[in-house]
Amino acid sequence: MAHPSDSTEIGAAVQKPDPHAKLKPAAPVEVKLAEALPVEVAHPFARIVRLALRIVPLVLLVAAVFVLRREFRGLSLHAVAAAMDGWGHAAILGALGLSVVSFIFMGAVEWLGLRWVGKTLPWGVAMAGSFLANAIAHAIGANLLVSGAVRARLYDRYGVGLTQVAATTLFGGMSFAVGLAALGGGGLLLATPAELEATAIPVTVARAAGALMVAGALGYVALCALRRKPLAAFGRSLTLPSWREAAAQLVIGVLDNGIAAAIIWILLPPHATSYPSFVGAYAVACVAGLLSSVPGGAGVFEAALSRLLPTVSAAPLAASFLGYRLAYYLLPLVIASLALAGDTLLRVRKD
Repeated sequence: MAHPSDSTEIGAAVQKPDPHAKLKPAAPVEVKLAEALPVEVAHPFARIVRLALRIVPLVLLVAAVFVLRREFRGLSLHAVAAAMDGWGHAAILGALGLSVVSFIFMGAVEWLGLRWVGKTLPWGVAMAGSFLANAIAHAIGANLLVSGAVRARLYDRYGVGLTQVAATTLFGGMSFAVGLAALGGGGLLLATPAELEATAIPVTVARAAGALMVAGALGYVALCALRRKPLAAFGRSLTLPSWREAAAQLVIGVLDNGIAAAIIWILLPPHATSYPSFVGAYAVACVAGLLSSVPGGAGVFEAALSRLLPTVSAAPLAASFLGYRLAYYLLPLVIASLALAGDTLLRVRKD
């Protein structure tokens, strides 16, 4: 089993604590987790990157506001409500069911990630940890740090260290990335020219982008199969998953992202756009939302997708966005917050 680590492999011998050493105050789990994640480089280029990461989200958010104002100008709440009334019970139940299935797939990735770092936890524990971490991080933002902090608080009772928590979080993030790339790229490649006309993506651009995205996802699996030496950078080393684990990340990531995209798609009017062309646009919008660093990509994701789907009427599109946010973000956040609060109260009583 391949294990990630800090500057040495995780399987290295654990040093016994010195009984005469002075005890230091315990740092908050978020601080410890941040230390377990890749460190920043003390280099002028790194300062430029950090500055860009502060500016780009603001620029994207401002641009998203202007795009949304233009796309939904004159749109009334009555029109959006009417579009929501047109969903029907089947579409509503379908959106909720797809959301549940998506979180189940995230739990499967969680379980695989924990095995990868050398911790085989019960399926139910991994599923609960994944749901709480992802439901809260999706809505709050800063996914790696927030979801990692939630995992750290839940898994400490099972002996999962912070480095292992950080690695599990990165494992899940990589599954999402390669799955989104393969799904979106496949959609852009499989959509017919007529179907792509319903989007704002030119056929040549769609084919080229689709090929690059699929190649990147498959390249990750190939890299995991060919390179067994740890990757070292920024004072950290990481042994890649095996090709079987990478292939599982890819397959589950495709299914998870495909189901999440379908939540919006089934809430759109029938024949508004084909699913292959829609997932291509969905993948691009997801990337824009992630780059924005806005919690849940709120506003930026919708603005990008609305620009990529110019043939879809404004009211049904806005209604589908609301349904997606309710089923995939708000409802899971409420459930996870209540569950986490209940778990905290139980632990306080036991202590």
